[in-house]
Amino acid sequence: MGGTDDEEGGVNAMTTMTATKNLLVELFVEELPPKALKKLGEAFAGVLFEQLKAQGLTSPASAFTPFASPRRLAVHVTQVAAQAVDRAVSQKLMPVTVGLDAGGNATPALLKKLAAFGADASAVAGLKRQPDGKAEALFFESTVKGATLAEGLQKALAEAIAKLPIPKVMSYQLETGCELPGWTSVSFVRPAHGLVALHGADVVPVTALGLQAGRDTHGHRFEARIDPVPLKDADGYADTLKADGAVIASFAERRADIARQLNAAAAQIGGGLRAIEDEALLDEVTALVERPNVLVCSFEEEFLDVPQECLILTMKANQKYFPLLDAAGKLTHQFLVVSNIRPDDASAVIGGNERVVRPRLADAKFFFDQDRKKTLESRVEGLGKVVYHNKLGTQGERVTRVQAIARAIAAQLGDANLVARAEQAARLAKTDLVTDMVGEFPELQGTMGRYYALNDGLPAEVADAIEDHYKPRFAGDTLPRNTVGVVVALADKLETLVGMFGIGNLPTGDKDPFALRRHALGVIRMLVEKRLQLDLDTLLESVFKVVDEAIAERGLVEAVQATDRAGSTLELTKTTRRFLDVLTPDLLAEFIYDRLAGSLREQGYSAQEVDAVLVQRPQRLADVGKRLTAVRAFAALPEAAALAAANKRIGNILKKATEVAVDAHVSEILVEDGAERALYAAMNEVVPKADAQFESGDYTASLQALSALRDPVDAFFEGVMVNTEQIDVRRNRLALLTILFNAMNRVADLSKLA
Repeated sequence: MGGTDDEEGGVNAMTTMTATKNLLVELFVEELPPKALKKLGEAFAGVLFEQLKAQGLTSPASAFTPFASPRRLAVHVTQVAAQAVDRAVSQKLMPVTVGLDAGGNATPALLKKLAAFGADASAVAGLKRQPDGKAEALFFESTVKGATLAEGLQKALAEAIAKLPIPKVMSYQLETGCELPGWTSVSFVRPAHGLVALHGADVVPVTALGLQAGRDTHGHRFEARIDPVPLKDADGYADTLKADGAVIASFAERRADIARQLNAAAAQIGGGLRAIEDEALLDEVTALVERPNVLVCSFEEEFLDVPQECLILTMKANQKYFPLLDAAGKLTHQFLVVSNIRPDDASAVIGGNERVVRPRLADAKFFFDQDRKKTLESRVEGLGKVVYHNKLGTQGERVTRVQAIARAIAAQLGDANLVARAEQAARLAKTDLVTDMVGEFPELQGTMGRYYALNDGLPAEVADAIEDHYKPRFAGDTLPRNTVGVVVALADKLETLVGMFGIGNLPTGDKDPFALRRHALGVIRMLVEKRLQLDLDTLLESVFKVVDEAIAERGLVEAVQATDRAGSTLELTKTTRRFLDVLTPDLLAEFIYDRLAGSLREQGYSAQEVDAVLVQRPQRLADVGKRLTAVRAFAALPEAAALAAANKRIGNILKKATEVAVDAHVSEILVEDGAERALYAAMNEVVPKADAQFESGDYTASLQALSALRDPVDAFFEGVMVNTEQIDVRRNRLALLTILFNAMNRVADLSKLA
């Protein structure tokens, strides 16, 4: 850990730091919110340490260790001084010409300034003159007494409490240690009942939340050996709590112990069983127990007829259990419970947990059985009663749009069978939203749709597409497993993007409530990783057409209804305004290219490489990777720098040639001998070859072929005046450069590499 920074104005240590001891601070509270405990513990320890460091109470070798259990936040800091060192502080007062008159006497302004520092006219003689820019200034030197630990810790503790990342605080009344017991209130994440502050073996006299620091804490509610638990010194905190309080205070140690016990319990059962891996669940359970004890429980095997995703979710989300999977990843009828007590006979604990989970599993089985009595097709009509967005209609209306978009995408891929399957999957993709199971467990949307589709006898690729159309849900998630799923997923995400953009719900800063950035990245991943030969502009235009027409039609109906109610046609003009008046496919395309640029940079491509490719707005995103590979290979050639510079020069010349009509036709008669004819001949040989390689998709070979033009291009610019006064020759040379410029920039804008 770092040492203390000097104060502004120039600070010099005057004395050596006093002898150091280790420090312990603990807040003992009622049960803290488990999902926030890890962050609360880290924040409490980190802020308190930084505040001590800022006040010069730590050394460069000081380090801190956080502790967090359901009923405590604590921190152990090494090498903390009883008092910070005194420091010499040199502070600028004012320019000499302002502070002293012509006779060298102090001005009223200087005397007033000195008074603010607790000094009088006698200090004038001791002021130092030092250069300050172009003039001299007066500086007042004084010694600042180092803060005592009691002072510094009081400030650090208040800051650590104030900066805890608490979404909601509780207000409660103090019964003791305040002016008005029962009336004075404080605010904290949970009521606090104890404060410990030990510097070595000495109590530091600080207060917080109406509590006076001492050396006593409390252990496990039921299994502590003694209560309260006295702490001899700061260093014995964790060991004393474990021995006398039956508490593992360290969050990290407790988490590791739970993971070890889970693995050991699964291994003891045998058969290759393993506890389900879930880091968030492990963190939450760690925050719920102080003395973990893993027990093996089971339920009736008949419940395994229910899709395992349902059973796993209810056990994890509702009961915080760890389901056991076999070697093939299939759910078994056994599960692991992390208990907070260690009785000699755990049968009552095991039986209680088994009784608690049984109704949950029975509910899941009931929902599954009931849902299968109706087909997904019969549920389509019910989506018309589910509101999607007040400006975009119901889920039923949205499904109609997604279905039309899926049909258009499948048609662009040129497969009649794909069109039919994609339409069917898109029509049924949202129907599980109106099932009992998804109503109880929204996380299972899509997953249950697949099970019910298979139950209805639908083709496997349609069932898989119903589940997969939400993918990718997050960074690193898998993509839909078949083309039908990819088409429906694209349609679903693009409909969301166009719809939300159309009503003005765009992401701002770090806020993206409708996850539009994630949707855009999902579209990019599918186009790229599935190598779909779809032009982005064509794709977006087809989506815009579908959404615009659907929303415009819906707006007309609403306007007519409004007119009937109001008896006026005024509302008709407002409501029938075209849905996408201010939104164009170009705006959404820009958003997608921005997301693509960020993704490519994260993959290790340089900003110049990414800019060179994306500035050309390549329509087929599946080809972007090949273009980047080609650009990187080209940049490594010895001719690259010269050609990139020449490309930039040609671009500038062509931008300024607006007064001459330039086409891409060169008259050989007007090509003069020398460097111009040499470039013309080289281009006739190289450009057709580079174009052919580009058309075949060999972008690397295409760019490397152009490297042969370096010498003739350099010679051309050295020996030829492009903007000659002869208008026909000038036009011909500009046409020659236009052909060259277009050939050089088909793969990427090479000028970006200059």
